Amino acid sequence: MSVAKAEAGKTRIGWIGTGVMGRWMCQHAMAKGFAATVFTRTKEKAQPLLDLGAAYADSPKAVAERSDVIFAIVGYPKDVREVFLGTDGALAGSKPGTILVDMTTSEPSLAVEIAATAKKKGVHALDAPVSGGDVGAKNAALSIMIGGEKDVVDAVAPLFEAMGKTVIHQGGSGAGQHTKMVNQILISSTMVAMCEGLLYAFKSGLDLETVLKSVSVGAAGSKSLDIYGARLLQRNFEPGFYVEHFIKDMGIALAEAEKMNLFLPGLALAKQLYEAVRAQGMGRKGTQSLLLAMEAISGVKR
Repeated sequence: MSVAKAEAGKTRIGWIGTGVMGRWMCQHAMAKGFAATVFTRTKEKAQPLLDLGAAYADSPKAVAERSDVIFAIVGYPKDVREVFLGTDGALAGSKPGTILVDMTTSEPSLAVEIAATAKKKGVHALDAPVSGGDVGAKNAALSIMIGGEKDVVDAVAPLFEAMGKTVIHQGGSGAGQHTKMVNQILISSTMVAMCEGLLYAFKSGLDLETVLKSVSVGAAGSKSLDIYGARLLQRNFEPGFYVEHFIKDMGIALAEAEKMNLFLPGLALAKQLYEAVRAQGMGRKGTQSLLLAMEAISGVKR
């Protein structure tokens, strides 16, 4: 049976998790004409959406009871399990034909489990983690990596397109999460190199702004440098993406790599360095705060 395509003014969306990224992603969908019901553990975080006309529900189950497509972007796999499969989770409130979409970076195996459990109830499920951080979320410029059945992906496409610029179906359930692991592996060593390079530039007496102008346009240039270079120059370590969430992602990637008998030393080193950042009390800072840990290790005073 075909899945009805999401339609503004008709399809009701639910949103679970209105943090640094989720708030903007839901807001973009609402701006396209989709009525929303939201839930977040701290209701105050949902206030910008409530001010725009979203309704508030007191549990993921209640969100699902009022929605056709339910999105979640939360913190950890345990949170994903709770908001989808828990007693008061979204699946418990879903009717046949409902679509569940997890946009959290989580475990591929959990994505497969959610999809299989949902299917028994006649409910569809997609895993659709994103890349682009707070800037990408605010500008509706995210990269969305999707796992699940193609007809379900096509049905949700108008909503994905409201949130991101790069929307790609990667394969079956869990494929979106595996793709996000590739993304995080690539970023991990890039962030280490970026902080090392800027630390070297500072210690050698160079002007950091002019250095970035030179290196950002050549082979050393990257999206990470574009996004985080300016923040590092401004000593802005507020989160676009939390250190503790990045550590979680790297841990998932290393666990998946072990299952596949893969040796990923760069990722393992990056995770150790970020563990040092968290040990220094910066788990809720942005990933660019790796520079602070490296300065401390090298005895660099700023």
